[in-house]
Amino acid sequence: MTHARLEKLYDAMAAANLDAVAINPGPTFAYLTGVSFHLMERPVVMFFRPGKDPAFILPELETPKLELMPYKTQAFPYGEIPGEWINAFKKGIQALGLEGKAIGLEPRALRILEYRFIEAAAPGATFPDAASALASLRITKDADEIAKMRQAVVIAQDALKACIPQIKIGMREKELASELTMQLLKHGSSPEIPFFPIVSSGPNSANPHAAPSDRKFQAGDMLVVDWGAAYDGYISDLTRTFAIGEVAPEYQKIHQIVQASNAAGRAAGKPGAPCAAVDKAARDVIEAAGYGAYFTHRTGHGIGMEGHEDPYMRGDNQQLLEPGMCYTVEPGIYLTSRNGVRVEDNMVVTESGSESLSDMERDFRVVGV
Repeated sequence: MTHARLEKLYDAMAAANLDAVAINPGPTFAYLTGVSFHLMERPVVMFFRPGKDPAFILPELETPKLELMPYKTQAFPYGEIPGEWINAFKKGIQALGLEGKAIGLEPRALRILEYRFIEAAAPGATFPDAASALASLRITKDADEIAKMRQAVVIAQDALKACIPQIKIGMREKELASELTMQLLKHGSSPEIPFFPIVSSGPNSANPHAAPSDRKFQAGDMLVVDWGAAYDGYISDLTRTFAIGEVAPEYQKIHQIVQASNAAGRAAGKPGAPCAAVDKAARDVIEAAGYGAYFTHRTGHGIGMEGHEDPYMRGDNQQLLEPGMCYTVEPGIYLTSRNGVRVEDNMVVTESGSESLSDMERDFRVVGV
């Protein structure tokens, strides 16, 4: 599989006129090698150039991981003296003949640490943005990848279901977030969960990216829970909104609107449809109900090895959906200083339409009493 991914990489590089790419440890590195490698204070980078074995710059202490590589690499390890690290970069770049070449970089992934060494070791080289070329590798998922994402959804849903009976008036947001994290691990999530759960109640729920606080749940609150699990390198990202006890009629109303918006967004995904169509379908429902000004973010984003990746479900994105693309549909209404609602599901484009990987109840639900 990794050999096929290498060929896919080289095809994408040729289309983008790249002589080579430099990859930090991270999702793209794991996708191309199948090896997990964490970033540290020591530089780590792999260079890929068609026709040559990849060059791997790494600390000597990490060389046992070379045995895990699925294909032959040229290793250029270095010791603990920082002043000598540049020599490993020079040797690796010379081995691939990259002086004066176009070396593609991932702007969101490659650190300044590695970039400075590459720049110094490759005189005359240029460093074009390779984000689009590299994103194209992972934007469609195969059956094995989708199966892992499906399991990440099952783990996440089961973890939250285990928490719901514990929700009570007076419970703190941080308490529920901590319990949910523990349940994610108990139900099989990898230790590196995609993100710490968002648990926001009452006025905090009107902030889409609120961090769990010491605020206690009160009757009349809406409770937004945005959480996900990780399974074998792939993630889930879900949101459900609950009512704490009896809430004002408007909050039940906006929940129903968001639920309908979510359904419309889920139904809009199909091969050949632009990403913008998913955003429009969800947004139209909220705007028709008179709450358009309170839906303040895009409808969704791609998911896979990262929580946010291509494709993005926003109004200006004319990228066409293809079978195997995976993304979220997460419309919301946020009434500042009052309450908010969001409902989020994980989708995969099929040959004839799209499928929701998540099926946890979306209906208005009272908890905590």
